[in-house]
Amino acid sequence: MTALLDREQSSAAPARLWTRDFTLYFGARAVSLLGDAMMPVATALAVGAIYGVAGVGYVLAVWTAPFVIFVLFGGVFADRVGARSMMVGADVVRIFTQTAVAVAFFAGTPPFWLLLSASFLSGTAAAMFQPGVNGMVPLVAEDPQRANGTLKIADAATQLGGPVLAGLLMALTGAGAVYAVDAGTFLLSGLCLVFIRLAPAAGAKERSTVMLDLRRGWTEFRSRSWMWSVILIWVFFGVLVFGPYIPLGSRLIGDRLGDAAYGWVMAGLGAGTVLGGLIAIRFRPARPLAAGGVAMSGFAFIPLPVALELPLPLLVAGQLLGGTAWAFWSVMWSTSVQTQVVPDVLNRVTAYEVAGSVAGVAVGQALVGPVSEIVNPRDLLFVSTGVSFAVCAALLLTPPIRRLRRA
Repeated sequence: MTALLDREQSSAAPARLWTRDFTLYFGARAVSLLGDAMMPVATALAVGAIYGVAGVGYVLAVWTAPFVIFVLFGGVFADRVGARSMMVGADVVRIFTQTAVAVAFFAGTPPFWLLLSASFLSGTAAAMFQPGVNGMVPLVAEDPQRANGTLKIADAATQLGGPVLAGLLMALTGAGAVYAVDAGTFLLSGLCLVFIRLAPAAGAKERSTVMLDLRRGWTEFRSRSWMWSVILIWVFFGVLVFGPYIPLGSRLIGDRLGDAAYGWVMAGLGAGTVLGGLIAIRFRPARPLAAGGVAMSGFAFIPLPVALELPLPLLVAGQLLGGTAWAFWSVMWSTSVQTQVVPDVLNRVTAYEVAGSVAGVAVGQALVGPVSEIVNPRDLLFVSTGVSFAVCAALLLTPPIRRLRRA
């Protein structure tokens, strides 16, 4: 336990974080994350009101499934043509998908096929975008952990403001405004990314095929037992915790306390993420994944208060604790991947770890509707609570994860 709490001591001055490139990248991520934070509220409330909890689950699953399938190719293309180029192209696609859904909501009731189609295209674009999110950080920041912590705080701030803004827009103008704002965030994100000045790649790359690039990424991923062990654990976490929570949580909280309460609960999650990001900036454990595994025990307090039907202040407190745990783990994980993997395959390795961790979420989202018709939703959230504690134990009991040291 003492080793977990060891801090890395250094006499060197910390690297400057707020360079022009990092500022632009921060702006791109912050505005895009604001739109992303609004969408769970819009999807859960607007789609749920029309097509029910099963409809919400299917829309989320149709976004997640192509993401899992195509994210591996996103990693290959990001390593080939550059992460920034892939991210800008993905933003352009999502400008059109979100605008189409916004127009449909403004015009009346959007057909289910349109929601599914837009979700599919948006998920595919996200698959092209996401590998570069990890790969860009070492290119724009000399201290990846500080950068990741700062970006996580931006994520947290948007989790605070996004749900509240979405709730206000839903109440004042309807879901169409939420989707229109989301389209605008992708426009601003793409513009910020375009103006980042990246150094040209050193040397010519070897001629290769997509399949050979995929194989190289798989070899690099498979060679790191700490990485694939985490992803294997995360599959169960996605199926039984992360995937079911948004549809079930929105339904149970909304039915009992109202839609506004769900927005405040999500804002509590954002406040916790701010706190977790701040802690992650300052605290540099010798064994980051072990420290993150300990912190993840707090995540169980996200589904547990909902299952117990506790009053709103305790629901928000649980989200605060869970958000802190999640943010700290996320920074420890992202920094470990960025510093333990060589740059020329980082996007491909990131794609494999993202695909594996999200695969379980897609299954959980697809199954939550049918299963909740058979099993009481509160009982499902009690299962999620138990699985959350089990995931924490599995992370700490797996030697490659527990023993991984800072790069």
